[in-house]
Amino acid sequence: MYSNALKTGCRTAMQAWKFKNELGKLRLDLAKANTEFTQHLLKAVSCNCPVSSTRFIQKRHRIKIALQRQRIQQSKPQIKQKFAIELRSRLYSYRCYRELTAIAVVVIASKQSQLPSVVSPKINCAQLSPLENFLCTENCHLSEHLDSAISSKQYVKQQKQFYRDYSNASFGAPLKYTEAPLLGDLCQKYGLVISRTSADVGLNYVAGHRNQFHRKMSTSSQKEFKRLPTNVVPTHYDLELQPNLEAFTFEGKTSVNLKICDSTKCITLNALDIKINSVELDVNGDKLQPSNISYSTDNETVTLTFDQELPAGASGILKMSFAGELNDKMKGFYRSKYFTPGGEERYAGVTQFEATDARRCFPCWDEPAIKATFDIALIVPLDRIALSNMPEVKEENLGHNLRRISFDRTPIMSTYLVAVVVGEYDYVEGKSEDGIIVRVFTPVGKKEQGIFALEVATKVLPYYKSYFNIAYPLPKMDLIAISDFSAGAMENWGLVTYRETFVLVDPKNTSLMRKQSIALTVGHEIAHQWFGNLVTMEWWTHLWLNEGYASFVEFLCVNHLFPEYDIWTQFVTDMYTRALELDSLKNSHPIEVPVGHPCEIDEIFDEISYNKGASVIRMLHDYIGEEDFRKGMNIYLTRHQYKNTFTEDLWAALQEASSKPVAKVMSTWIKLKGFPVVSVESIQKSDNQRVLKLTQNKFTADGSAPDGDYTWVIPVTVSTSRDPSKIAKTFLLDKKTMEVVLDDVSADDWVKINPGTVGFYRTRYSKEMLEKLLPAVRKMVLPPLDRLGLIDDMFAMVQAGQASTAQVLQLIDSYRNESNYTVWTAITNSLANLHILISHTDLMEHFNRYGEKLYRPVAERLGWDVQEGENHLDTLLRSLVLSRLVSFRCKDIIAEAQKRFREHADGTNPIPADLRSTCYKAVLQDGNEKIFNEMLQLYRSTDLHEEQDRISRALGCIGNVDLLRKVIDFAMSGEVRAQDSVFVIVAVAVNPKGRDMAWEFFKDNNQKLLEQYQGSFLLTRLIKYLIENFASEERAVEVEDYFKKNQFPGTERTVSQAVETIRLNANWLKRDLDSLTSYLKQQ
Repeated sequence: MYSNALKTGCRTAMQAWKFKNELGKLRLDLAKANTEFTQHLLKAVSCNCPVSSTRFIQKRHRIKIALQRQRIQQSKPQIKQKFAIELRSRLYSYRCYRELTAIAVVVIASKQSQLPSVVSPKINCAQLSPLENFLCTENCHLSEHLDSAISSKQYVKQQKQFYRDYSNASFGAPLKYTEAPLLGDLCQKYGLVISRTSADVGLNYVAGHRNQFHRKMSTSSQKEFKRLPTNVVPTHYDLELQPNLEAFTFEGKTSVNLKICDSTKCITLNALDIKINSVELDVNGDKLQPSNISYSTDNETVTLTFDQELPAGASGILKMSFAGELNDKMKGFYRSKYFTPGGEERYAGVTQFEATDARRCFPCWDEPAIKATFDIALIVPLDRIALSNMPEVKEENLGHNLRRISFDRTPIMSTYLVAVVVGEYDYVEGKSEDGIIVRVFTPVGKKEQGIFALEVATKVLPYYKSYFNIAYPLPKMDLIAISDFSAGAMENWGLVTYRETFVLVDPKNTSLMRKQSIALTVGHEIAHQWFGNLVTMEWWTHLWLNEGYASFVEFLCVNHLFPEYDIWTQFVTDMYTRALELDSLKNSHPIEVPVGHPCEIDEIFDEISYNKGASVIRMLHDYIGEEDFRKGMNIYLTRHQYKNTFTEDLWAALQEASSKPVAKVMSTWIKLKGFPVVSVESIQKSDNQRVLKLTQNKFTADGSAPDGDYTWVIPVTVSTSRDPSKIAKTFLLDKKTMEVVLDDVSADDWVKINPGTVGFYRTRYSKEMLEKLLPAVRKMVLPPLDRLGLIDDMFAMVQAGQASTAQVLQLIDSYRNESNYTVWTAITNSLANLHILISHTDLMEHFNRYGEKLYRPVAERLGWDVQEGENHLDTLLRSLVLSRLVSFRCKDIIAEAQKRFREHADGTNPIPADLRSTCYKAVLQDGNEKIFNEMLQLYRSTDLHEEQDRISRALGCIGNVDLLRKVIDFAMSGEVRAQDSVFVIVAVAVNPKGRDMAWEFFKDNNQKLLEQYQGSFLLTRLIKYLIENFASEERAVEVEDYFKKNQFPGTERTVSQAVETIRLNANWLKRDLDSLTSYLKQQ
C-alpha cells in the first residue's frame, strides 16, 4: 500500500517523531494507534469488510480514545460501497487535502446511517457503557486540551507535510505490516490535531455541518473562507488590457487554457471590482455559455454555472471579456498621478497584485500555487510606453492613435507576479556581465537619477547567479519608479516596481542613508526573482519563505558590492533588534502564521515575516556555514524551480547539504511565537577552567511568566577575553538547563555569550559576569556588535521589570567613548523608547540635559562638515548625533542648524542632504506660522520625492498644536500623495504635542481613512503609531473599546500589539518613575 507516496511520507513522519520540537514542544498525551487495529481498519477500507468495534489504550499516559461501537453491516453492501467511494473521493478531491484528516477514516467507518463526513459526531456519553463512558470522557478532556493548545497554531506545518506526503495515497492494497505502526502513529498523533485545524487556516469544525469552518485569526469578522476548488485549473492565459488614462477605466479580455480535473458544472475563480461582460467555454469543440454568473464579494470569487457536465480529463478554452476602474487605491490595476516637465498633470496605469489583487484586474485563479504561463498584450496610446514582465515581441498600429503591443510568453508563474505599466518614462540601459539587459525607467527628464540603481542591478544579477549557481531565467530585467506606490517595491518577475524614493538617486539631494537603502531594496527585489518567483511559497502562510530569505540575502549582496557600508553590523539595528522588540509581545505571532481570507494577509507583512525571518536565516547560515548554506540553496532552487514549496522543503535541502539537524534546530524558531532569554551563571572550577550554567525561558516584554512550556533548540556560541574575535565554544542548547565547561579561561577573564549578536535570543548575565564585561565596553575591546547587543539586552530587561531604568542609564556611561555608528544607533533607539515615557512626565528638561551630556563628545569629534577620507559610517553617525542633539534642545547645535537652514533657504549655501532633516527639525521645533509656510514653499518648489518626504515629515515636530493641525490638513490635501499622507500624520502622532490631537483626528475621519487604505499595510502602520505611544491604563481601555466598536479589517493584531505596548509603557512608568526622577535630577 502507498507504493509511492508512503516512501517519502515514511521519512517525513519518522523525522517528525525524532524531532519532538517539530510539534511545538506542547506535550500532547495522544495515544499510539494499535497496529492490529490499523491493519484491520485499512483492510476493511480496501475490501469493503465490516469494521469491528475497537478500543486502544496507551498505557504509559493512560489516555484512552474510544471509537463509537458502530459497524458497517455486512448485510448492507450499498453502504460499504458508498463508504469506499467516499473515502477515495476525499483523497482525490482536494489539491491540498484541507478537509481530509487521517482520523477521517475512523470517522467514516464509525458512521452507518449516512455517508462519511469530515466532522466527527459529538458522542452522547450517557448512552454508552461505563467503560465506554470513561473512554469518551477522557477523549473529551483531550479535545479540550487540544482546543487550547492548537490556538497557538503550532501544528499547521506538520499537518501540511502530512497532507502533501500522503496526497497520492491509494487504498488499493493491504498495508504492509512494517508500515502499520507508522500510519498508526500518524492517525493517532495527527488525527485530532488535523481534525481541528486546516492546512492553511485555523479551523473550528461545527458538529453536524460538513465542510463548514470559521477562521480563527485575529480578525473579528467571522467570514467563511475556502481556497479555490481545483476541479478546473488554468495552464495558460492570453490576456489583453486596454486602459483609458483619461476616464480611469479599463477593458480586457482573456482566453484561458483549462484542464478539467473532475467532472463539474461549475467553474469558480477569483474576481473583484470588475464586471464580466461575456463568457464562452470551448470544450471538445462545443461552445458553451454559462446559465448563471454569480459573484461572492466576501470570498472575492465568481462562479460560472453551465447546464451540462464538463467531463473530467477534458481540456477547454475559457474566453471572457470584462471591464473595471483604474482605481486610486494603489492595488489591482490603478492610476498613478505624475506631472510632465511642463507641469501638466497626467496619469499612468500601474499594477500591484501582491498579495491578492490580480483579481481586481482580470478574472483568474489568484492563488500562488495555481501557476500558469501568460501571453500579455496592451492596447495603449501611441505616445505612451507599455511594459510587462517579458520583452516586447510585436507592435501593431490600430489607428485612432492606438497601438497594440504584445509581449513574449512568460515562464510558468503565479498571478501575483504579473505586471503591466503604461505611462511616460525615460530610461537608462545597461547589460550585466552574464548578458541580461537591464533598464531603469524614471520620470521624464530624470533618467540620470536611475544610474545608481542600474549599476547596482547589473552587478546584483551575476552575483546571485554565482551565489545560487542558477542563471536568471528571463531575458531582461526592468526597474521602474512609480509616483504613487503603497509599498517600497514589488518583485514582479522581470518588471520590478518601486517607490521613487527607493530607486532614484539625485547626487546633490540624496542622502547617504537613502542611497544605502536603495542598494538594499534593489538587492532584495532581485533576490525574489529566484526566491519567490522561480520557487514560490505554496500559500501565504509561508510568506516568510519569500520575505525573510530576501531580507537576509539583500545584506549578503550589499556587503559584497559595498564592503565599506559595514552592512552586517547595521543588520542588527535595522532588522534583528526590531524583530526582538515586536516578538516579545504576547500578541506577536509565529514566523509561520496560518492565513485564510485575503484580509488577513497584509497584517503579516510585518517585522516578524521580514526581520525575524531574516534573523533566524542569519542564525542558520552561521550554524551550518557559508559553503553548505550556498550548496543547500542550490539544491532547494534546483529541485523546486517553477514549483511551490513549504518550509520543510527548505530545511530538507539545507540539511542534505550540511548533514546537520536543520529541521530539529529551526522548527521551533518558525513555529513558536517569541524567543528565549538565556540566563547565564559561571563558576570558576580551576585556574583555567570555567563552568557555565545556562537556562532558557521564553522572554516576555512585561516580565510575566510565559503562557506555556517553551523550549527552543538554540545554537549557542561563546567568546572570551583571550580572543574576543574568535569563537571559543559552540553547542546546541536544546533543553531547559545545561552546563558547559570552558577551558583556558582564568578567573579574571570575561565571557561573552552570543558573540556577533547572531543567535535570535537575549542574554541575561549574572551580576559578576556583567561587571567583568563593562571594562571591555569602556575600552572598546569588545567588538561593536557585542557592545550593541549588550545595551539592547539591558534595555529589554528594564522594560520587563528585571532591571531599573536608572541602572541601564548608568550602564550607558560606559559607552561615552563609543565611536561606532551602529552602537550609537542601538543607544538612540533605546533612549527613544525612554523618551516616550518621559514625555508623559515633567522630566523632559532633565532628560534633555542627560542626552546632551551623552552625545556632545562624539558631535564635537565629528563636527558639522565631512572630513577628507571620512568613512561611510562616520558620515551616518554625524547625522544621527546632530539630530539627537537638536531633539535634546542643545542651544548651540540648534543655532548652527538654523544658520545653515537660512543659507540653504536663500540659495547661498545648500545643506548637504545628510543634514537637511536635522536642520529642518531645528527651525520647526519652535517655529511659527511664518516658518511653517516657508517650509511649505520649499516643499512645493522641489519635484524630488525624497526631499518632499524630508520636509513633510519634519513638519510633524512643530511644537504648536494649532500648526500641527494644519500639518494634518496638509497631509490630507491633494498636495501630498496618499502613499505619503500616512507618514506625515504619523510624524505628528509621535510628537508628544500632537499625540492626542492626531488620535482625535483619526476617530473623526476613520471612514475616510478606511476607504482610502483598507487592505493596505499603510493602514496598519498608521494605527500602530497613532496609539502605541500612550502610557496609561485609561488610554489602553479607551483604545480597546474604540476598536471593538469600530471595525478595521486586517488591523486586529496590530491593535492588540499596540494596546499591549500602551500597558507596557504604563507599567514601566509606574514602576521606575521615582528612581528615574532621582537619577535624572542628579545629572
